[in-house]
Amino acid sequence: MTPTRRLVLLAIEVAFVVLVLAGAALVYVPAALVLGGLAGVLACERALADRRVAGERRGGDAAGGERQ
Repeated sequence: MTPTRRLVLLAIEVAFVVLVLAGAALVYVPAALVLGGLAGVLACERALADRRVAGERRGGDAAGGERQ
């Protein structure tokens, strides 16, 4: 995927999340805060998953079993 396309998709995703949070805030502000926190955690996890080293098995040493 080209960097430009990835940036456009990221902008669309951020806009969608902002609109959902704004809509939730119109109904119930604490729910919007909780949803925002969950979205932040998911964003951090996603960013960390993108930085995984190529060829590294998921879980590393914590996955159990022997390396081959």
